[in-house]
Amino acid sequence: QVQLVESGGGLVQPGGSLRLSCVASGFTLDHYAIGWFRQAPGKEREGVSYMSMSDGITYYADSVKGRFTISRDNAQNTVYLQMNSLKPEDTAVYYCAADFRDYGLAHEADEYDYWGQGTQVTVSS
Repeated sequence: QVQLVESGGGLVQPGGSLRLSCVASGFTLDHYAIGWFRQAPGKEREGVSYMSMSDGITYYADSVKGRFTISRDNAQNTVYLQMNSLKPEDTAVYYCAADFRDYGLAHEADEYDYWGQGTQVTVSS
């Protein structure tokens, strides 16, 4: 069964950190582009960060650049999103997604083939 499972969300104070994990099962991530998206209540889904698993190319939205880091562990079939200096505006449900491709990034949500169920991140004092 093809599945993406996110974990690592929670409640954190402003300025704090969280690390989200996205574990793939039923397929290997080697030839996929991975995206982290988020959606806050009443807002549209937003692309946060993308990575090409084949060549390591990454992308960050301006709103998270310098604070978030996407990384991978091919052996564990896992992608991570390290989130530092969190702000209240980072509060959202975070989703990982996988798009089958040999190279490059997928910037549009409708390009992605598989999605996780999401993990809630709440930044509040």
